[in-house]
Amino acid sequence: MDLYTKNALQCSKNTTRNYSTSFSLGVRLLSKRFRMPIHGIYGFVRFADEIVDTFHEHDKERLLKEFRADTYKAIEDKISTNPILHSFQHVVHKYSIDKEIIDAFLDSMQMDLKHEEYDSHTFKKYVYGSAEVVGLMCLRVFTENNEQRYQKLKQPAKKLGEAFQKINFLRDIRSDYIERSRSYFPQIDPAFFSDSDKIKIEKDIAKDFEEAYEGIKRLNKDSRLGVFLAYTYYKKLFLKIRQTKANNIMSKRYRISNTHKFVLLFQGYIKHKMNLI
Repeated sequence: MDLYTKNALQCSKNTTRNYSTSFSLGVRLLSKRFRMPIHGIYGFVRFADEIVDTFHEHDKERLLKEFRADTYKAIEDKISTNPILHSFQHVVHKYSIDKEIIDAFLDSMQMDLKHEEYDSHTFKKYVYGSAEVVGLMCLRVFTENNEQRYQKLKQPAKKLGEAFQKINFLRDIRSDYIERSRSYFPQIDPAFFSDSDKIKIEKDIAKDFEEAYEGIKRLNKDSRLGVFLAYTYYKKLFLKIRQTKANNIMSKRYRISNTHKFVLLFQGYIKHKMNLI
């Protein structure tokens, strides 16, 4: 690997560390050969998400359009002066990441600029593009161009991304509605969010988790612990939310403390070593 690519991947690694301590910790539990590629994916999706979520004083639509064009140009040219896009194109080529899932991701980012409420069709499309395909990108890295293994684990990987995204929506239902004028869950009005609405959402998430876990168990040991840790964090957050009332969700943002995260890390490590995952 040339020095410029190494430096670009390091920029993506720094981006991961700056934006998500939990994700950074999970990446450190992966085999060394997987860490930089996963950072490359995270840097790409994080920058796109920043455009639509935080660049409020700028022309988001223009910036996202330019980001999309620059992404495709980086992939086509196999180089970019944007280190985040250079590291991403490197991962795309090395692990044969499909253009279709890159398109789907960027389409979902575009949807965030326009959709305020989602129906069943647009919700499914958005979740696929914003979360499921990120799981598929990571799976391409973990399966190392083994198409047969990728296809076998594809559905569980999608379900894991779907579960994570739905939990994010549920946890942030108040801030999405009040601060961003977004309402993701179809046929649910955040202004009148009820316990029955919450239970309905939680049943879907529980099913997603069950299917995702079956895939995690079939990952090779070099990638399993890191993915299992992310699964454990979100599962604990889900259980925490599940034990409260809908009106609490609308008044408080739930999270897992850093101390509890390290406890979960230790427990997950023991299970991994004892082949209990």
